[in-house]
Amino acid sequence: MERLEAIEPLEDAEFDPSLVYAMEANAAKALSRPIRFSTPTFKEYQSDELKGCGKNSFPAFSITAGGCALNCDHCQKKILEPMIPATSPEMLEQKVRDLIMLQNLQGFLLSGGSNRRNEIRYERYLPVVEKLKNEFPHLRVAIHTALLDETLAKSMESAGVDTAMMDVIGAQETINQVYKLDRPVEDFEATLAALCSTSMEVTPHIVVGLHYGQILGEANALDIIARHDVGSLVLVVIMPFYAKPGTFTTPSTSDVGRIFMEARRRLPDKPVLLGCARPPGMHKRVTDAYAVMAGLDGIAFPADGAVAVSQAIGRNFEQEHACCSIKLGQAGEKAIGVACAA
Repeated sequence: MERLEAIEPLEDAEFDPSLVYAMEANAAKALSRPIRFSTPTFKEYQSDELKGCGKNSFPAFSITAGGCALNCDHCQKKILEPMIPATSPEMLEQKVRDLIMLQNLQGFLLSGGSNRRNEIRYERYLPVVEKLKNEFPHLRVAIHTALLDETLAKSMESAGVDTAMMDVIGAQETINQVYKLDRPVEDFEATLAALCSTSMEVTPHIVVGLHYGQILGEANALDIIARHDVGSLVLVVIMPFYAKPGTFTTPSTSDVGRIFMEARRRLPDKPVLLGCARPPGMHKRVTDAYAVMAGLDGIAFPADGAVAVSQAIGRNFEQEHACCSIKLGQAGEKAIGVACAA
């Protein structure tokens, strides 16, 4: 607590002393793991501690542009807005080739809005992915899968997709009420199992507070993920300003921090990462500090103070301009003032 209070960006922050002490009690495990600060080019980023990269070294493409048939309460399709539209295979191929030639593209995320069954029809794009991977073996490709069967999972593997990402929802009420989706929790585990039957790096996501800001299905989601041989886990925190006004509250930073600790405990030998989405401002600074202290392995777009917390507790860190779910090349830069990876 004394070290936290001495960090300028956290001088007005409120920490839960009992949670901080619990994290300190487990510090030996946390300190043995370096933390990676990811600054992908999905958006402009700059902090007082780390430099962003404005070039398209690792952009996100949406095959549906801004369209999504589900229009879930927590997202309202807004998460698609900053992505680059690629509404045909030809458009995706041309944009990727242009970025390779002009901006030294290192990889990309393929995403899009889903249909009413929470499926994204990637089939006609996979031949383009395979062609690009054959021509440019250095490219790293990640994909938001949504729900799928083993046939599509195997097709993604055959095309050369490196990393597959999906949301795991542990509460049926959340699926029905927030997603407006008539699919059981078991379908999410079946998708995870299908992905884990491939050689792709499988990175499930849990949205903390997905049930209108309440903690509801997160523990069951952790149970599901712990049953499968995933590559890593990404935790994100619900962002109410994406949602319908008045429908969501913001989970407390203490509740979020406790989930960090439980995830670290349940997946002791797997990377556990804090992804892009989480509330801004002081909430983000405290959340990121908890992520560092809980022993999470990576943070996307870290808040001011995250580097200082790492230094204060003695955790080594690195920075990389890529999606937190994917590694580009060798180990990332080991300094604060790193050169742009692009």
